[in-house]
Amino acid sequence: MTTPDNAGSPWALEARGLGKKYRRGWALQECSFRLPAGRICGLVGPNGAGKSTLLGLATRLVQATSGELRMFGVDVASPAVMPRYAFLGQDKALYKRFTVAETLRMGRELNPGWDQAAAERIVRAGDVPMNARVGTLSGGQRTRVAFALAFGKRPDLLLLDEPMADLDPLARDEMSSLLMAEVAENGTTVLMSSHMLTELEDMCDYLLVIAEGRVRMAGETDELLAVHKLVTGVTPEAGGLPTGLAAHTVVESRTSGRQFTSLIRTEGAPVRGDWQLVEPSLEEILLAYLRSPAAPPLITPIAQVDTREGRAA
Repeated sequence: MTTPDNAGSPWALEARGLGKKYRRGWALQECSFRLPAGRICGLVGPNGAGKSTLLGLATRLVQATSGELRMFGVDVASPAVMPRYAFLGQDKALYKRFTVAETLRMGRELNPGWDQAAAERIVRAGDVPMNARVGTLSGGQRTRVAFALAFGKRPDLLLLDEPMADLDPLARDEMSSLLMAEVAENGTTVLMSSHMLTELEDMCDYLLVIAEGRVRMAGETDELLAVHKLVTGVTPEAGGLPTGLAAHTVVESRTSGRQFTSLIRTEGAPVRGDWQLVEPSLEEILLAYLRSPAAPPLITPIAQVDTREGRAA
């Protein structure tokens, strides 16, 4: 779906100095990033990092304290964004007394651009009886019905807050395959919060990492992987890390006896030294950044926002 107001915007989401403060303190602070349209983005962070707050801001369930958040070029406070996104949370808020058919009918009545054929295809592919009440379905079946509601709306942006966290591995794999197939067919942009780091590595081509309410890393997955190396070697006699690592940003370092292991950002510079170099996995990189809040953030050019520009036209 494209409207005249945002036909030229390449950004599914664009945050500029975004912040949300509760009575207990800041849940998000000075968050600026861009998510290009057409990407599958993993939203990563520890509990309490601000992930759900960000999704709440995008869905207008939470009001920002500072900054702005735009969806396809339009402020999320505008009613014009409502038809463009669908949200699916971990609780999968469905009416348990409704049958599956009644649930899809509700989706059809509430959404002008509803695709009944797509919704029914998703349900029937899982052999979910249309006359079964939602409350009698298994966890995997309920998640399938919830996905049917989300995709039946035909959103341009799908926002997911741990919707598969309570599923067994087989059901998770089934739902992941469903998500990938539907996204590939329709070009939907996805922002998906998940604690399953290996799952994100398989599915996502874009990442947004949040810790302590701030953006720690953002950009294309391949680009983020390419600038990191895992270095293992022997510590100097005087202790500490070798001076040769000073040319690079050390994200995290650990020592065991005389041996050190460091995750570094090479920034394109060669790594010189008698050390073992290994390409780190995405999970190793994510965990290192989450364990090291003092490490400098990494925002690749495609994800960067010039906060001096002010409010976009």
